[in-house]
Amino acid sequence: MKFKFIFGLLLFVMALSCNTKKEDVVNPITIESPIVPADYNPEKNLGELNITLSEPSSPVANYVNAVRSGNLIFLSGKGPLQSNGENIEGKVGTDLTIEEGYEAARITGVNQLSVLKSELGNLNKVVRVVKVLGMVNAAPDFSDHPKVINGYSDLMVAVFGERGKHARAAVGMGSLPGNIAVEIEMIVEVMPD
Repeated sequence: MKFKFIFGLLLFVMALSCNTKKEDVVNPITIESPIVPADYNPEKNLGELNITLSEPSSPVANYVNAVRSGNLIFLSGKGPLQSNGENIEGKVGTDLTIEEGYEAARITGVNQLSVLKSELGNLNKVVRVVKVLGMVNAAPDFSDHPKVINGYSDLMVAVFGERGKHARAAVGMGSLPGNIAVEIEMIVEVMPD
């Protein structure tokens, strides 16, 4: 009985393959290299913004700063570590104003750009910023999380232009590690190797 079923199935598959027309065959998906405008130069934009990137801070636990999968780089959450080695700490809405939270998010953006440059060697290889998750250490009644994370988003657009515009979530947290004001992670599309 099994033999008859398998033989019948084999004949059916052969019959189907013989009736397939060339136009019915689906071509595999091809990924073309993105076209980058001649005037696209994030590295130059950093200079014009007077931003100097530093060596990225090392992870404080069992993870890495970034993972590349194909043409996407997933950046771990970073916080507002300042050049003096101290984080901006506190809850936005009680300890910090929206403006101070915005600046914390902008500093976090600079830190993420440092990680990205360390991974790529040159930010001109960035095709676009795909997704940002911004977490705000916020007072329970605070509701202006997007205004805080705009510090990060505005920086990405200033550096990458239209390619810096991204999908985003800006959410409030009851606490963040070390009482940092914000933690932000990002997904970026890059040029193929």
